Amino acid sequence: MSKPFIFAVPKGRILDEALPMMARAGVVPDAEFHDKNSRALSFACEDSDMRIIRVRAFDVATFVAHGAAQAGIVGSDVVEEFAFSELYAPVDLDIGHCRLSVAEPSGQQNAGPVSHLRVASKYPNLTRRHFEKQGIQAEVVKLNGAMELAPGLGLASRIVDLVSTGRTLKDNGLEETSVILPVSARLIVNRAALKTDERVASLVDAFRAIVSGQKAA
Repeated sequence: MSKPFIFAVPKGRILDEALPMMARAGVVPDAEFHDKNSRALSFACEDSDMRIIRVRAFDVATFVAHGAAQAGIVGSDVVEEFAFSELYAPVDLDIGHCRLSVAEPSGQQNAGPVSHLRVASKYPNLTRRHFEKQGIQAEVVKLNGAMELAPGLGLASRIVDLVSTGRTLKDNGLEETSVILPVSARLIVNRAALKTDERVASLVDAFRAIVSGQKAA
């Protein structure tokens, strides 16, 4: 009997955009998945032995990298932050577009050169690498939300966070000063599973065909 096929998806905005693509690839969660009152985290799929787990975005990468799930969908920001060697991101789904950016209080940009900064972010690795390239040592204060509050409360002088329209930054007196990387959703797979489980390869082919079809349309 083959190992159950587990497909990991993130909670939130990316999932809303990914569901139509998943359906076209034959990954259709059952009705309970859409039940707002359900506290379940694992769901059956229609006409398939696949199961879908719905977890935090950062955890999608961890489940797939360690082989607890064979495949999943997550933003490229998460892929780059963890840089798991066991993780392979073969398909850019061309959805969930935003950017990982540095922001600071408006009017602070001309404060002069610095060699050390305290930065609030949930991306410590990407943040440190970005500032190291500029010869700046970044002390990262790890936050999982409400990043925009950090400068005003003296917790950090800058933040690194995902930006879409920039309105949240503006509403909190912050200004985007540089882009670390553009972000889009990716299909990710476990490298070992890709080599040993033909279902993984078939899923990759299905998503590639969907993306190619959308670009051609």
